[in-house]
Order: sequence, then structure tokens, then C-alpha cells
Amino acid sequence: MDNFIFQNPVKLIMGRGMIARLSEEIPSGKRVMITFGGGSVKKNGVYAQVKEALKDYFTVEFWGIEPNPSIETLRKAIALGKEQRVDYLLAVGGGSVIDGTKLISAGLLYDGDAWDLVLAGKMVTDTVPLATVLTLPATGSEMNNGAVISRHETKEKYPFYANYPVFSILDPEVTFTLPPYQVACGLSDTFVHVMEQYMTAPGQSCVMDRWAEGLLQTLIEIAPKIRENQRDYQLMADFMLSATMALNGFIAMGVSQDWATHMIGHELTALHGLTHGHTLAIVLPATLRVLRGSKGDKLLQYGERVWNITSGTRDERVDEAIRRTEEFFRSLGLTTRLSEENIGMETISEIERRFNERGVRYGENGDVTGTVARKILEQAL
Repeated sequence: MDNFIFQNPVKLIMGRGMIARLSEEIPSGKRVMITFGGGSVKKNGVYAQVKEALKDYFTVEFWGIEPNPSIETLRKAIALGKEQRVDYLLAVGGGSVIDGTKLISAGLLYDGDAWDLVLAGKMVTDTVPLATVLTLPATGSEMNNGAVISRHETKEKYPFYANYPVFSILDPEVTFTLPPYQVACGLSDTFVHVMEQYMTAPGQSCVMDRWAEGLLQTLIEIAPKIRENQRDYQLMADFMLSATMALNGFIAMGVSQDWATHMIGHELTALHGLTHGHTLAIVLPATLRVLRGSKGDKLLQYGERVWNITSGTRDERVDEAIRRTEEFFRSLGLTTRLSEENIGMETISEIERRFNERGVRYGENGDVTGTVARKILEQAL
């Protein structure tokens, strides 16, 4: 196990009816800007709960943070926040709303264009306090300090890091009316978050391996049940907590990480607008096929412990582990091939060009260059 320092300051508030605690958690006298995506929070009752809890506060609302939040939209939110002298932020939505609000929290205290903060690639610690009410489990953004921000005019998408949320409220009941496609993408996103931290080399930490495998097994167990009954409180509670635990730093302590699948997936989203969790379902199986040489030992462990694959030759067991992974994504109702989304060689060449132009080397071994990314995407055709 490698050396590490771990700290996660987020207060997690979990359960039905917990949105009412907003007035207990946000200091009195704060000027709060509430950020939203579309109008679904008005249909599922979340908006009314939030407004009731904050009835004694000055609040201003900003609507329209889109999936894959764009700097073009967030600039408007920052301008509104500055105009209204906002000193507290509440993100009500899924990972995109929370990600976007993290940039807003930094932009409110920055004199220049907030896109500069994204391009700088450095963690921003001078921010306005931020809390969240999670409505869509997927990204884990409610309990980490990361975000991903897009720029539509240039079709770019980059990670951004700022302070953690002060607290996050998770009420499983708010997920009951989510569109099944969003739930499927959330399950995929959660699964691949775990895999990015787990599918590297064996023998780094028994604790991290078992935690990661437990999350993967949980997702595999609950996914078909959720597709049958999305209004089951216990199932959605397990889904929410799995998504949070998958990317709050717990399973990353002292172990190497990959993230090549994510970086390739971000490009597919930037170029085609495909939902992030869906891109991962397409890219991960292909990544495993191309990198099976370096990941072979961990693939064998994963196959045995997660999928109970114990017979066959080494190659057969690896093949089966990858096949079952892809089949899991398909069982969610997601496509797993680029051709199924009408994405072809032109996109593959553009992603290779972008990676080479930036000189990037992703993966735990730094071996996923533009050339390797091309091989992965060709495998995903």
C-alpha cells in the first residue's frame, strides 16, 4: 500500500424527510443561491421541500444547469451570484448541477473568467460554501471535491477541483420518479468509478480490494431489482450510498488508479453529447480488452471474486470476466458499441488527435496515449 493522507469533510445526511434539515445546517443570515437543472424537482416535490426549509432565508434561484455543465451557462450563474451578493450555495440536482455549482463557488470569488480556473488544472480553495441535495445518484460529486466542466463552443470537457461540499442530503425517495435511462446511466457511472480505482494491479491493499468488490457485487445484485421496482426505498438507498461511496476517496486510499476510460468517455460526451455514464459502458469493456496484458492478474481476481468465474484457462477466464462486464451494462438497457450510437472512425481519429496534441498518458501505468486510445475505441466499434 502506498503512503496517503485522507480527509473527507462532508457531512452526509441520509434518509427520508431529511431535506427539512436544511434550516438546521445552513447558518442563519446567509444569502443563498439555489442552483437547479431542469424542472423535474418541481414535479417530484423536492423544490417545495427545499423552499419550505429555507423560507426564512434570502434566496435567489438559478435554473438551467445542463447535463455536462457548460462554462457558458455557469458564467451567467456567477454573474447573478455576484449581483445578489450570494455567500452560500445550495445545489439541488444530480452530479451535473453539483459539478457546475462547484465552479460557481470558485467563480464568485474570482475576478476573471471562471474558465481560466478550469484550464489552470489546480485545486481552488478560495470558494463560497456549498451544500447539496442529491436527486440523481451517479457521480459521487456530493461527497468529493471534483467536477467536470464543458465548453460547448470548442467541444472541450475538463476536470476541475475545488472545496468539498459542507454537507449533502440524500433522500432515496426523490429517486423514485427518475427516468429509467438516467438510473441506468447512474448505475453504469457508479460501477465504472469503482473499476477505475480497482482494476489496476493486485496485492496493493486487501481492504481496498474487498471494499471495491463489495460495491461491485452490490450493484450487480440490485440493478435488475431496481429495473423491476424503482420505487423500492431500500434498493434506492443502497444505490445512492453505493454511488457516494464509489467516489468519495474511501476505496482509493493507498492504491493506484486508472481513469483512462473516463478521459476517453469525456471526449465522446464533448463531441456527441452522449450521457457520461453511457459513454463509460461503451469504453470500459474495450479498455479491458486492449489492456488485458497489464491488467490480467486483476481481471482474474475480479472474475473470481465478483463473477464467480473459477474454471477455464487464464485467457478463457479473462474473456469471460470482460464478457460479463459488457453484458451487465447491456442488462441495464445501455448500448455498448460505438456503432450502435452512429459514432465511427472520424470521431476516433479526432480523439486520437486531441490526446496526442495534449501529450497525455492516462492509466495507472501511463500507457494510454492517443495511439492506445484509438485501439480502445476501435475495439468499441
